[in-house]
Amino acid sequence: MKTLEEGRTPLVLGGDHSLAAGSVSGVAEFYRRRGEKIGVIWIDAHSDINTPETSPSGNVHGMPLASLLGMGPEALTDIFGYAPKIRSENTVLVGVRDIDAAERANIQRAGIVVYTMRDIDERGMRAVMEDALRAATAGTAGYHVSLDMDWIDPEDAPGVGTPVRGGATYREAHLAMEILADHGGMLSFELVEVNPVIDEHNRTADLAVELACSAFGKKIL
Repeated sequence: MKTLEEGRTPLVLGGDHSLAAGSVSGVAEFYRRRGEKIGVIWIDAHSDINTPETSPSGNVHGMPLASLLGMGPEALTDIFGYAPKIRSENTVLVGVRDIDAAERANIQRAGIVVYTMRDIDERGMRAVMEDALRAATAGTAGYHVSLDMDWIDPEDAPGVGTPVRGGATYREAHLAMEILADHGGMLSFELVEVNPVIDEHNRTADLAVELACSAFGKKIL
């Protein structure tokens, strides 16, 4: 919140995705005090919308989106003393391809906007990102971007904790970030799941830096 109060754009680096329960709450609270709402574009191989009751593993990094939507334990949902932090109609999942069986019911219950890797395959990255931006900005001050590096195919980003085949390519990932930069409505950005212990010659870390630069406006020309 202090970063936003200073007129800067927060850049949060993780770690696993559980940190989003706090980072998005902080951004949402800043804008709530101004009478505004935020959208969220959650770019991930996983939907992260489990609760303790539905999670097969019990890992909190599979629960942050659920908590932001008001589902789950109060310790996660009630940061700043209220829930939900974000509205379902302004919450967009992009690129998911590995969803736990019980999570499907949570997705339906939440009513969020979802674009799977099949949508990207069939429609292309530009069309999906443009639709995602429309949803995230409808009646909001702008949007928070939460990028999990396991969204990218492990061929290009091997250094993640839960790799899943069939993800976005190197260029698709850059295009998505470039579209966000061109749009200009990003309020805050976080990038998670760079694990140097299992990375290969810093390939995932280097790509993460490149993608952050693209999201903040770096262009080829």
